[in-house]
Amino acid sequence: MKLSYTSETDSLYIDLIDKPGVDSLEVSEGVVLDYDTDGNLTGIDIDNASRKVDLQRLTLCGLPGVVEMEAV
Repeated sequence: MKLSYTSETDSLYIDLIDKPGVDSLEVSEGVVLDYDTDGNLTGIDIDNASRKVDLQRLTLCGLPGVVEMEAV
């Protein structure tokens, strides 16, 4: 899973799996879910993210994998 924030567009994309989305569904204003060919959720796109989610804090709890950070 990868979270990517773009300040120029104030958008947050949450990549859930490393598979391309082929279909999208806007579930509320500015929140779009992406799905693969099998109907599995692949990502979440949030426009105007700074007004919809707390971008100042990220808490990870109980994840079984490795947490990586990329320099911007």
